[in-house]
Amino acid sequence: MKIFVSTAGGDAGGQFREGWRLNERRQWWLSSSAIVVSLILTSGIVSLLLPSLIPQLGSYYAFDANVAVHALVGIILIFDIYVVFQQVQISRFRKQLAEREELFRLISENAADMIAVVDVNGQRLYNSPSYEKLLGYSRDELQKTSAFEQIHADDRQTVIDAASDARRTGMGRTVEYRIRHKDSRWLNVESTASVVRNQDGEVEKLVIVNRDITERRQLEEQLHRSQKLEAIGRLSGGVAHDFNNLLGLIIGYSEALQQRIPPEDPYREAVDEIQNAGKRAAALTQQLLAFSRKQVLEPRILSLNDIIVDIEKMLRRLVGENIHMELALAPDTQSIKADRSQIEQVILNLVVNARDAMPNGGKLVIETGNWQLDRSTVLRHPYVIPGPYALLKVTDTGCGMDAELQSHIFEPFFTTKEKGKGTGLGLATAYGVIKQSGGYIWVDSEVGKGTAFRIYLPQVSGAAEPVIETKPAAAIAGERGTILVVEDEAALRKLTKKTLSEAGHKVFEAEDAAEALEISRKSGDTIDLLLTDVIMPGMSGKKLADVMVAERPGIGVLYMSGYTDGEIATHGVLEKGTAILRKPFTRDELMRRVEDAMMAAAR
Repeated sequence: MKIFVSTAGGDAGGQFREGWRLNERRQWWLSSSAIVVSLILTSGIVSLLLPSLIPQLGSYYAFDANVAVHALVGIILIFDIYVVFQQVQISRFRKQLAEREELFRLISENAADMIAVVDVNGQRLYNSPSYEKLLGYSRDELQKTSAFEQIHADDRQTVIDAASDARRTGMGRTVEYRIRHKDSRWLNVESTASVVRNQDGEVEKLVIVNRDITERRQLEEQLHRSQKLEAIGRLSGGVAHDFNNLLGLIIGYSEALQQRIPPEDPYREAVDEIQNAGKRAAALTQQLLAFSRKQVLEPRILSLNDIIVDIEKMLRRLVGENIHMELALAPDTQSIKADRSQIEQVILNLVVNARDAMPNGGKLVIETGNWQLDRSTVLRHPYVIPGPYALLKVTDTGCGMDAELQSHIFEPFFTTKEKGKGTGLGLATAYGVIKQSGGYIWVDSEVGKGTAFRIYLPQVSGAAEPVIETKPAAAIAGERGTILVVEDEAALRKLTKKTLSEAGHKVFEAEDAAEALEISRKSGDTIDLLLTDVIMPGMSGKKLADVMVAERPGIGVLYMSGYTDGEIATHGVLEKGTAILRKPFTRDELMRRVEDAMMAAAR
């Protein structure tokens, strides 16, 4: 609340006061002229009647009755003219007063801000209609309370002190405080007030203008939260990229050890645990990349209903028998374009979250349908792009969450579960996947009444693409070829070459694009496949592939990367026909993707 002393320096205030003084002068002249005319008329009447009332006066002046009558008639005509003039002036004054009252009414009734006039004791003298619109209180309800009664207890003294300082010094300061709505909600308010003094210079009233800044504060908090999440995302994305190379080595060499150590060997268990730990770490890294929206998506036209039906059995086993799971899938739900594995992960994370919120059992409902996000949604969420969306809603009857908890649920590593029972990345992963897929995820929850997660994904035209079954590496039959491996991480390059060589391929290796081009240009052999990292010092993998394809038409290209750097994908989405091997990868994944890439190039 900025409290200040009103002065005569404002243009609007000066114009108002000047107009008021002009009207006062006109009224003074009108009243004075009325007195003069009345005196003239009275003197004429007296001069006409005086000789008849006092006969002795006839000897002092000659009386002509005809002249006296004409004079009296003239005075009466002057008086009539004046009365008409007076009524015209009064009508003008009334019209001006009505216009000012109408202007004041329009301002007070249509102002978005709350305008109040209070006395020095804080008693309300006037409240604009916007008080009822914004706070829900009627004028009678407000008149029965002090101006400070609806203010939050923690902020009340600050407001009282600011008002006291303004009355005492004429100087003000900015104060923001919380005020209670009639439905018990707290609104954030920013106020300005002017001090009105009487003729003696003493403070008589305060004119206060309150502005609701609740939405602005919410937007500022959302911006702060998004900036914080973005910073965490950049950090986690960078760490995940480097960590993937190390995990690739751990998983790759543990697989090599597994091939050479028989199951009955006492050290085989240790090797198996190393590999399992590597895979769990790889899954954790993928969740970090999903949160930071730096994982590479392979979008397909999908049906939400088909995905849910396909994983229904797994979901029912996951929630257990004490939770009743119900599917409410609208048959006309439109298709979406997204990465199927990522959408499955989102559904899985939401179901696990709902299960953990109902330790004593409850009801879980998974719904789908179509939804139109219109301008009314944009007013509440300015970042929303209006249009048709496919809706996925997961509702539980669990413990629910308060507003404070809801503000943190999408942050990575934030969890309310016991230590060791959750990574805090489930909802963060869901948030990242949905955002990268062009959708929105919102939560509605109340303590003791359950939680509902609503996901909106843009609708697309076209039929859903069938799921392609993945063949195990041992079942893949393909001819061996010549492969050029380009990887700046020496240990990972060595492991990749060793794995491919053991599978019967002829392998060249290079640590960067310059060396790869030199090998290609000097070698007279046919190179069937370029297997290259995306992010490398100097020339990127994408630019290297463009040069190699131009120099060796028909060569296959398979990229390796922990996440996209924008060279091979737009907003994290692969272009059609682009193949990528996600790090860290297993031996089976490497062999499968190499064979697929070589077969695609041979067609």
